[in-house]
This record gives sequence, C-alpha cells and structure tokens, in this order.
Amino acid sequence: MRKIARRHVVVVERVFMPDYRRLKIYCQRALTPITIMFIPHDNPRRSLNLNIPAIGVFVSIICSLVGAVYLLSMIPDTIRYQGIEKQLLDYSRKAYDFNATLLSLKKAENELHQLLSLGSKEKIFEKVDTSDIGSFDINQVQEQIETSMKTVSAIKDYLRSQKNLYLATPRGFPVKGIISSPYGSRINPILQHSEFHRGIDISADAGTPVTATADGVVVFSGYNAGGGNIVVIAHGHHFSTYYAHNRKNTAQVGQKVKRGEVIGYVGSTGSATGNHVHYEVWHKGKSENPNYYTKGRS
Repeated sequence: MRKIARRHVVVVERVFMPDYRRLKIYCQRALTPITIMFIPHDNPRRSLNLNIPAIGVFVSIICSLVGAVYLLSMIPDTIRYQGIEKQLLDYSRKAYDFNATLLSLKKAENELHQLLSLGSKEKIFEKVDTSDIGSFDINQVQEQIETSMKTVSAIKDYLRSQKNLYLATPRGFPVKGIISSPYGSRINPILQHSEFHRGIDISADAGTPVTATADGVVVFSGYNAGGGNIVVIAHGHHFSTYYAHNRKNTAQVGQKVKRGEVIGYVGSTGSATGNHVHYEVWHKGKSENPNYYTKGRS
C-alpha cells in the first residue's frame, strides 16, 4: 500500500509541479528589475539609476500605446468640433446682421408710413430724412434682404433727389404785398415805352424784410444803377432768383441761405417809383413768371 501511495504522490508531483515551477519562473521574470540610467551630459558621474520591474515597463508601454490610440481617435472629433465652432460663430454673426437688417427695415417702414401720413408732398419733403442705409446679408434670406434694401435705398434716393429739387424750387413771394406790375409786356413807368417785364414788382412798406424763396447760395450782392441794391441767389437744379431795389442787402456773396431767411429790406434804390421788390425767377437760363411758383403750384 505504501508503494502505491508513493507512486500516486510522484504522479501528482510530475503533473502539478512543472506548472507551478513555470508560473514561479514567470513571476520571477516579471518581477526582475530593469535598471534605467539617466546620465547628465555635463556630469556623467552623477548618473541616476531607476529600477523598475519588467512587468512595470510592459504595463507602461501598454498604457502609452492605449493613450496614443485614444489621442489619435480624438483628432477627428477635435477637427470636427473646431469646424462646428466656426460655423456657430458664422451663424451668430449672420444672425446679428439679420437682426440689424430687420431693425433697419422696420425703421424704414415706419418712416415711410409717417411720410405718407403727412398728406401733401410739401410736408413730405420738409420732414423726409435722407440719411444713408447700410447693407446686410444672411444665408437663406440674403437675396430677399438685398432686394428689400435696394428697394428702400431706391426710395430714399428718389426722396433725396425730390427733396433737393423741392428745396431748390422757388415757392411763394419774397415779401407780403401787392403786385403793382405783373410779369410780361408792359409800359415802363419811368421811360414810358413798351418793354418785356421779366419779373414782378411787389409793393410793400420800406424796411419790410425780403426773404429768400428757396435754399441756395448768394452769387451777387451789390449795387446796380437800374436795379439799385440787388441780391441774386443760385438754388441748384438750374434755378436762380433776383431781388432788386432793396434799401439794404444783408446777404453776402458765398453765403448759404434757407427758404424764408432774410436777405435784405424793401426800398426804392435804383430806377424805382416807390418802395417795392422787383422779383425774378430764372430756370435753365430763361426768366419765368414767378406766379407759377406760388404755394400749391411748386
């Protein structure tokens, strides 16, 4: 019986001992230290030795490879994120432009409604604001916005040109008084011969203010033997006006004047039979009847 028991023990040892020894050998190899030396270039003698188990080096290499693979996998996501961020910034900028455009269009719409509510074109031209409008764009509505802005700009340009024409067109008379001599053929009251009267004579009290009938620039202010003290204003759009026989001129050459601004005072200087203003309107080099430019017919 003892022999049989010994034989079983030997068989068990032969079966299990090699695997145990092999595992022991593997563990010894895994725990075998590996020396890593750090040698400074300036002082080789002061080297630094670092002992790391072999399995530690293996684990470090595995972790490094895993980390590198993870970082490489993150590169496409990073690039994609940067692209998305750029698109978001672009959309944000366009959204801001879009909001600004809507505000501009709303403002322009309100201005047009206010202008149209004024009724007459004289009031419209007095109140219209012709400041410039900027331009904006946005992705899907860019064409529509550009079309709207062009429309609003065209309206603004038209109103601007019409307002300039309105301001340059003479309106009314330079003084309140009685027309003592009309435009056209007449007998000269001093020389007593037939002539063509290129303006109208408006009788008024001496010293009554004479006012400009349109915006413009004074191109002459001085004395003439026949017209006495004369003021001539160029208004643009081929319009000019002529004010004669003033007792005194207050406007100076080069001065910009507005409609209704005082340019002199009624008198009887030059060839005149009494206190009045000789008033002429010229358009495109020809005199025209000032009565055509009274209020309501400008």
